[in-house]
Amino acid sequence: MANLYRSTSRPAPNGQEGYDSSLLPDFEYEFLSYEDVIAFANALSAPESSEDLSSTTTSLGGSESRGSNANGLGGTIRSPSVASLQSGASCQPSGAGERRESIFITAQNDWAPVNPPRGSLRGGAKKSKVKGRSRKPRRSRDETREGYLYTLLKWPFLGVVGAWVVGLAFCYLLTRLYIWLYEHFVAWRGKRERLRRMLQSAKTYRDWVRAARDLDRYLGNDKWREDDTFAYYDSKTVKRVVGQLRKMRRRVESEEKRAANGSTIKKKAIEDLKVLVEACVKSNFVGIENSRLYSQTYYGTKNLVQEFIDEVEKGVRILVDTTLLGAEEKRHSFKRMHTNFGRTALCLSGGASFAYYHFGVTKALLDADLLPEVITGTSGGALVAALIATRTNEELKKLLVPALAGRIDACSEPFTVWFPRWWKTGARFDSLEWAKKCSWFTRGSMTFREAYERTGRILNVSCVPADPHSPTILTNYLTAPDCVIWSAVLASAAVPGILNPVVLMMKTPRGNLVPYSFGHKWKDGSLRTDIPLKALNVHFNVNFSIVSQVNPHINLFFFSSRGSVGQPVTHRRGRGWRGGFLGSATEQYLKLDLNKWLKVLRHLELLPRPLGQDWSEIWLQQFSGTITIWPRSITSDFWRILSDPNPKQLARMLHVGQQSAFPKLQFLANRMRVERMVERGRKETRVNVSRGSIGSILSEDDIRSLLKKGDESRKGMVTEEDTDLEGVLTGDEFEALSAEMAVEDEGLFMSKVEG
Repeated sequence: MANLYRSTSRPAPNGQEGYDSSLLPDFEYEFLSYEDVIAFANALSAPESSEDLSSTTTSLGGSESRGSNANGLGGTIRSPSVASLQSGASCQPSGAGERRESIFITAQNDWAPVNPPRGSLRGGAKKSKVKGRSRKPRRSRDETREGYLYTLLKWPFLGVVGAWVVGLAFCYLLTRLYIWLYEHFVAWRGKRERLRRMLQSAKTYRDWVRAARDLDRYLGNDKWREDDTFAYYDSKTVKRVVGQLRKMRRRVESEEKRAANGSTIKKKAIEDLKVLVEACVKSNFVGIENSRLYSQTYYGTKNLVQEFIDEVEKGVRILVDTTLLGAEEKRHSFKRMHTNFGRTALCLSGGASFAYYHFGVTKALLDADLLPEVITGTSGGALVAALIATRTNEELKKLLVPALAGRIDACSEPFTVWFPRWWKTGARFDSLEWAKKCSWFTRGSMTFREAYERTGRILNVSCVPADPHSPTILTNYLTAPDCVIWSAVLASAAVPGILNPVVLMMKTPRGNLVPYSFGHKWKDGSLRTDIPLKALNVHFNVNFSIVSQVNPHINLFFFSSRGSVGQPVTHRRGRGWRGGFLGSATEQYLKLDLNKWLKVLRHLELLPRPLGQDWSEIWLQQFSGTITIWPRSITSDFWRILSDPNPKQLARMLHVGQQSAFPKLQFLANRMRVERMVERGRKETRVNVSRGSIGSILSEDDIRSLLKKGDESRKGMVTEEDTDLEGVLTGDEFEALSAEMAVEDEGLFMSKVEG
């Protein structure tokens, strides 16, 4: 259960101290070094066309590895593979003081040739010489359909469908207006309206829970809690399992007391409890995590469901603390539970200045001690996620106050400065300036691995390659451990027309910054994967997601006809449809029809590409999760979409973000109780595994398998899986593991791993 009595450390967010920036940790400190800025400038100014590459050379001298041009433009261009070239430089004979030169090698993407045919190169060079602003990328010949009918009907069909889509959107807007009027002037009246206002005015979670219980009591939701039956979960199985868990737990507790007194004990009780707990600790076991179970009341769920969560948590705790099971047996048991139950992730969407609502959502989770370890952010959400992942809980409690607005100055430039830049470069903001401002939120040039080692939080940032056909990446401490966080945040925020694509930077063992992935450029992750649920599941076994969604272009389309978690339907005391059945049916039809026609235009390749970008995915991708939080924005937010908030505006965003998260906390608390208990058992059975080590990535069984393959490779039996190992581990970790493989006594090493 969420902690109702947990208080926030000073400065108080609602008092005068919350507006005092001097109380914020490191508020005046500038983390980013001058050398890192120069390295980033050199990477941005690297040539992009193959014609320029033949005449571009770079210096690999140790003292010049940071770059020598003070402005970072037009000077010596650094190679994107400096780190690898430096590591192999000692293998080549050279005289003292001799300077080595290498050609800057790049390609348009991972599959394009490094040196294209001369004819195409010359033709491209001639066509690119145009006056004024650079030409926008257009579809290539391979991407353009041919045929008389396609050419003849493309624009008429696009016009007709476009007009139909506009008409559907207008009808949808009228439908939502009707539902809003129906709810506010028909459903919400009298005492129900007074209780709802008390709920919305609550400033703390404790006050909100008190108001929610009063509203549930008035609406008669207490009777629904007491009735075990419900169509969206297996109540009979849950009731039977609760009784068995309680019975077996008491038997094990009695056996523990007998063991403490020195009496003879039987292990059958603990074995039976272990089997039953493992059967229950699974994601959405018999529908127990169905969101409908939390959508019928403002606070809480079925009493039977709450009893089930309590008993499962107690059962897992007994397995953690018991002395009746061996260490190896415990380790295997918690590994299975960890795999089956999965992990929880907090996903922060993009949305320009709307992303500052994420601060309020984060504050609500932090105060309730429910902030997950896995955090992902995209575009504006990446900036908030970076702040969360690089600060400890105590630091966050002091930072999430209105005074933080003093550090949010990304849009501080006047019109006379940014408009000429936009006219010349096609981007409103300057990448170098944003790097300097963003670096405070990421504690300078901190990498994903360094952030994980400092706070234990797993930061993920979605980035889309500038090439439209290359796959997106989810940068984190596994996929890009040495990648600098602020460069990933900038790349994830590089919306065409707002910020030009940027180069990701990585930190070498010497602390220098060099381009990542051969200097390829990246842009806004929201264009394809605003909420990367599939990648999170692959990398970190995430199957329960909390999505804080603030994208303004899809905010209107978030509508739950039967209510959402902690926000039941007002019609017919929570048993009806929002706006009545006719209103909900009309809303569903219009939304599905809009989605259908957008997909038709995309699959027929009729949509134009403004700024060289396919914009269809900003409407057609998945934007929700297991729990979706959408803070209520106001009209002025749209006018200030590219503006910095002042302390008063940020205070309102913090309050609204907290208010939107309060209804979801009980559902999340039940999930996190079991997950954290399983995680505790997992850590206690792997005592020699440190944060960021190989053991935190690979299990003991995986390490055994790698050691076995290492023996085969020493015997001349090198397998394909062995060569793939370097792609899984970082350089230092791979060398360390290889050294361990060379140990003759394998049993000695295995005993050290298992503790």
